[in-house]
Amino acid sequence: MMSMKNPTRSDAPRVVAVAGAGPAGMMAAGFAALRGHRVVLLDPNGTTGKKLRITGKGRCNLTNDCTPAECLDNIPGDGRFLYSALAAMEPRATMAFFEERGVPLKTERGGRVFPASDSAFEVADALTRWLSSLGVTVQKDRVTALEVTDGALSGVKTAGGHIDCDRLVLATGGLSYPGTGCSGDGYRLAREAGHTIVPPRASLVPLVSPDPACVKMQGLSLRNVRLTVRDAAGREVFSDFGEMLFTHFGLSGPLILSASAHLRDWPPEGYVCHIDLKPALDEATLEARLLRDLTKNANKTVANALGDLLHKTMIPVIIERGGFLPDARMHSFTREQRLRLRSLLKDFPVAVSAPRPIAEAIVTAGGVALSEVVPKTMESRRVRGLFFAGELLDLDAYTGGFNLQIAWSTGVAAGCGV
Repeated sequence: MMSMKNPTRSDAPRVVAVAGAGPAGMMAAGFAALRGHRVVLLDPNGTTGKKLRITGKGRCNLTNDCTPAECLDNIPGDGRFLYSALAAMEPRATMAFFEERGVPLKTERGGRVFPASDSAFEVADALTRWLSSLGVTVQKDRVTALEVTDGALSGVKTAGGHIDCDRLVLATGGLSYPGTGCSGDGYRLAREAGHTIVPPRASLVPLVSPDPACVKMQGLSLRNVRLTVRDAAGREVFSDFGEMLFTHFGLSGPLILSASAHLRDWPPEGYVCHIDLKPALDEATLEARLLRDLTKNANKTVANALGDLLHKTMIPVIIERGGFLPDARMHSFTREQRLRLRSLLKDFPVAVSAPRPIAEAIVTAGGVALSEVVPKTMESRRVRGLFFAGELLDLDAYTGGFNLQIAWSTGVAAGCGV
């Protein structure tokens, strides 16, 4: 256990503890150390960047090549809270930061920025080397309680003992990926310090469906489809183009994860996902394609003839939905049946009833209420010397690198704020 005493001279370096060695915590620790402070980075894993190393399926979509205003457009809720933090560390400054530390980058569809190596380990290792060069001490430990005297932090209790410090950055993450050490401790510590916790909920998470078709098609990945999500009144909530997956519980894949961030208030009746299986074809073009296929496969059964249009796993489901006879010959297919098939190809509906558990989410929404945190420094309005960064705050974003950008920006703000 590391015991660190408060400096007695006014010009002596301040002792700063940072709880959580994820992206926000590492950034906070580094920027605090840059200002000459003695920094101890506490993490129950005893290592840095465990969650970061599996981000983006190991590729690490570390930011988005966009302006601060465009970044804010992708943060639902009170994104305005981040004005100051983004001014200190905007997306393109993040890109420069990593490139200066030996991580070449590339930009893909939608402005998504990745390491050129497609390796999240390269990002985490670059941060680890940077912290080491700044003299940051990494300690396998967990903060268990805050010591507060006259409204100011005076120290922290840890699983291993006590650290005498007057600055603490809580960057312990949310409740997603509990295997990486995200236990919810930060919520408890913040609540005990007098903070309001907006109830944590899953964001960027697969969706549960009661539709038995999902089980029948589990494992089927659909590429280049358009997904439109509507509420019970038929209002469009989300629409985008990409890839999705049928599972034993419902729907998953990039499109579904993106959609989930827009489904913030689940009504009892849930939502309906409308899948356009042929988004590149308008109805007239698709009609001509169907007529051509029907002619070519006139003597085949319906079940065999649809192989040019659909994956084999989906054919029985489409036949059932359309009320078609699988053994009927295509030459007997009526105009009404053809129009029904065309309609299903352009709009295959799947009802969804709830998100999957928060432990399966990529990001936790909810957290420390923003009204109780100073935006420029991330310092608590309840306890002097207590700071917050990253997913612990009531901030989350859509997919595209924006959630990691929140971590970098709030981490920099907290590290400078100390």
